[in-house]
Amino acid sequence: MSFDFILMLTANDRTIEDAPSRIEQALEGGVRHIGFKDVGLPLSDLKGLADTIRNAGGRSYLEVVSLDEESELASARAAVELDVDCLLGGTRANVVTDVTRDHPLRYYPFPGHISGHPSVLEGTEDEIIASARRLADLEHVHGLDLLAYRYRGNVPRLMKAVCRAVAKPVIMAGSIDSKTRIFDVASAGAAGFTVGTAALQGAFPAEGPGFTQQIRTILAITAQAQAVSTSPRRLAIVAHDNRKSHLRAWVLRHAKALAGHRLICTGGTGALISGLVPGLSVKRLQRGARGGDQQLGALIATGELDAVIFFSDPMAPHGVDVDLQALTRLAIMHDTPIALSPSAADVLVTTLPVRDAG
Repeated sequence: MSFDFILMLTANDRTIEDAPSRIEQALEGGVRHIGFKDVGLPLSDLKGLADTIRNAGGRSYLEVVSLDEESELASARAAVELDVDCLLGGTRANVVTDVTRDHPLRYYPFPGHISGHPSVLEGTEDEIIASARRLADLEHVHGLDLLAYRYRGNVPRLMKAVCRAVAKPVIMAGSIDSKTRIFDVASAGAAGFTVGTAALQGAFPAEGPGFTQQIRTILAITAQAQAVSTSPRRLAIVAHDNRKSHLRAWVLRHAKALAGHRLICTGGTGALISGLVPGLSVKRLQRGARGGDQQLGALIATGELDAVIFFSDPMAPHGVDVDLQALTRLAIMHDTPIALSPSAADVLVTTLPVRDAG
């Protein structure tokens, strides 16, 4: 949950020519988050990549490397036309959001000053943090894409400072080519990271040769790095009325593990949890009967939840069960973990990093 390896089918800030064949190897390796740049292949080929990722149940990313406003706007329009899930990069959020605001894609621009090709992150640490805060304050910016390892200063310190400065998720990019760097990214509090050239060049110590083995190795390192990840998880929690007592006992048992994470609940469930453990971060939606379950479904569809815990009543009448079926379908479609019983929720909560509730 919430610490994702994003494979970029890129080298030297361009989509690689053999991306259509590489993507099949990548999917065989098990990666579910795959991206490409807006340069290197014709738009028709990029659309083929986006469609392949979507049809495989993955999440697609397009990263902008344009340095002038006209090209950046063209890239934003391309992202909308390609119907990708996420648009990464770019520096002109105020104009790009005019293009993306009515599209479901999630937008993660670059903080700081970006120059050159391949791109370099410039500016002082304070300037980059200030830029990150300004961007994160924009309504139609959903997170940040920090070119951390393209910065010449103290990279681990910069990553931690940016993640602490904003409430929105931060993805780390640029020359992440070792297990040490992946662990540093996780411990900084990032929601994910991108790897491109390093995987294509076989930089990681895989069990065997080939691109697919590189993917499996990076995924294994990512799973290990979950243990040091400090990124807060976004957990949906809801319970049928006849299961509220089960939820109450579960929350009290796991209050320490839930501290510091972001709980998104339907109205009645949120009120219950807030009353039980006042220190937990709880965002209340509408009550289930008034559309709260549909609100949770929308959050799953836009990738804004890391897991769903639904204490469901197996004896619930069909009318109540329909909402659960809809949420389960969306969770499967968008590859979001879902737990429907206390035992399943116990397993899920063991994956949460320990966080300071303050």
